[in-house]
Amino acid sequence: MSKTKSSDMPHYELLYLISNKFSETEVKPIMDKVNSLIISNQGKIAQSLGLGKKRLAYAIKGFRFGYYNLVEFDLPGAHLAKVDHALRMMSEILRQQIVLKPLKTEEQAKQDKEIALKIAARKLEEQKLVKEKVSTGSITPSGQSSQPGAKQTDKDKVDLKDLDEKLDKILETDNLL
Repeated sequence: MSKTKSSDMPHYELLYLISNKFSETEVKPIMDKVNSLIISNQGKIAQSLGLGKKRLAYAIKGFRFGYYNLVEFDLPGAHLAKVDHALRMMSEILRQQIVLKPLKTEEQAKQDKEIALKIAARKLEEQKLVKEKVSTGSITPSGQSSQPGAKQTDKDKVDLKDLDEKLDKILETDNLL
């Protein structure tokens, strides 16, 4: 996700949460406000992403959901404290974290791209294999074998009534051992 470049200005990544008391349309102006805060402090935004509304791992200030946003930017180190303080004072933001992000070299970016292409090709190959097996009838769309003598790897599911009957029979016997 990081852009490759050669610059003396440090590259940072900001992840912040906006409370879900705001609607989707109200989140965009808050994101613009954060971006303008960075720009007004001599920063340059490389990337700004809204990651959407997600459930939080635990309640923060009484909110169980929040809008995740990610911003990558370059900023002089002297202005980082001002930006951090301003973000902490914004009532719309539940949590925020700024980290120094190392820039990738051209070679690292190329390797990452090759790895992503290999993963995508492997997933596509697996999907083709599953479609082929479904079309030949060797497996059903749910992934179970359609052959009559084929072993099932999962245990057969037992009906709850059958289980209750078996337990009653066991408990009615005198010799439990």
